[in-house]
Amino acid sequence: MSENTNPTAEATTPGTTTVSPEVLVEIARLEALKVPGVYGMAPTPSGVSRLFRPGAGEGVCLRVEDNVVDVDLYIIVENGVNLRRVSREVQKAIARAISEMVGMVPGRINVHIEDIHFER
Repeated sequence: MSENTNPTAEATTPGTTTVSPEVLVEIARLEALKVPGVYGMAPTPSGVSRLFRPGAGEGVCLRVEDNVVDVDLYIIVENGVNLRRVSREVQKAIARAISEMVGMVPGRINVHIEDIHFER
C-alpha cells in the first residue's frame, strides 16, 4: 500500500513558491566556495553591483529573467591551481545548484578571477 494516496496532489496543489534573489546569491556563493582551488569571494565592482541590484552580494551578481538565472562570480583562487579547471568546476557547481535546488534554468555563469591567494 502506498503512503501517498493522491499521487497528483503535488502537481495540482494551488499556490506559488518565490525564491528571493538573496537566497540565489547565497546558494551561488556557497557552491563556489565548495570548489577545490577557490580561496574566497572578491568584492563585486561597485558599478556592477548597482546594475544588478537587488541580486548582488559579496562576490556574486545575478539577474533573473523568465526563470533563467544569469550569474557573475568574482573569486579569489589558491596559488598553483589550474585557473581554467577551477572556473569550469565553479560554473558546473552553480549550474547544478540552480537547477537542482531551485528548479530554475541556469543561464550565463561568468567567473571573474580577481586575485590569487599566496601563503605568506
